[in-house]
Amino acid sequence: MSYNILGKYIKELNFNIPNPETFFLLSKNIANYKINIDIKSSQVKQNIIEIITTLNLNPIKNDFEKIDTKIVYATVVELKNEKIEKNEMEKIILIDVPTKIYPELRKIFVFLFENSGFKDVKISETVDFQKLYKLRKVQ
Repeated sequence: MSYNILGKYIKELNFNIPNPETFFLLSKNIANYKINIDIKSSQVKQNIIEIITTLNLNPIKNDFEKIDTKIVYATVVELKNEKIEKNEMEKIILIDVPTKIYPELRKIFVFLFENSGFKDVKISETVDFQKLYKLRKVQ
C-alpha cells in the first residue's frame, strides 16, 4: 500500500426533514430516493491529501419533497512515495480510500435515519468503487 490514513472526520453533516408531511411521505416512499456519492480531493501539504467523500439522498423524481441529508466525510492521507503516477493517485483517491471508509460512512448515515424514525432504509452495504472508476474513465 502506498498510503496511510492519518485521520478521518465528519466535515459537514446536514439532516433536515422540513415538516411532518415530508417525514410521512419519506417513510412511505423511501424507495423513490437514491444515494449519490461524490469524491473530491485536495493537497494539504507535500505528500498529504484530503479526500472528501460526500453521501447524500436525492429524490428520483422531481415531484417528491426534498429532504436535506448530506454527510461530507474527510479522510487525510499521507502518500508514502513522492513520485506516484497520476493513474495510481487516481486509484488511491477514487477506489482504495473510498472502499476502506465507506462502511463507516454508511453506518453513520443509517444511524441518522434509524434514529429519526426510518427503520427500513436500504443503503447498499458495499459500493464497487472499481466499477465506478472504470465507468468514469469511459465517459
